[in-house]
Amino acid sequence: MLAKKTVKNQITLPKTVVTRFAGVEYFDVSTDGETIVLRPLQKSRADEVRTRLAQLGIEEEDVAAAVSWARERA
Repeated sequence: MLAKKTVKNQITLPKTVVTRFAGVEYFDVSTDGETIVLRPLQKSRADEVRTRLAQLGIEEEDVAAAVSWARERA
């Protein structure tokens, strides 16, 4: 497979590669000086929790208040 770097330093990954990583939005990029390695990053559980809290309408102040309340009771 061949990928070409554009003048804007962008590389389009071949479709055969991309289809193996469906749902992956970000890649960790590293190099050993001679090769480039892309490792797929999955969404973290923290992102899922933040999304769910937003869906429930729970804001940062609510979490802080709940923590304070729990610490008072301990």
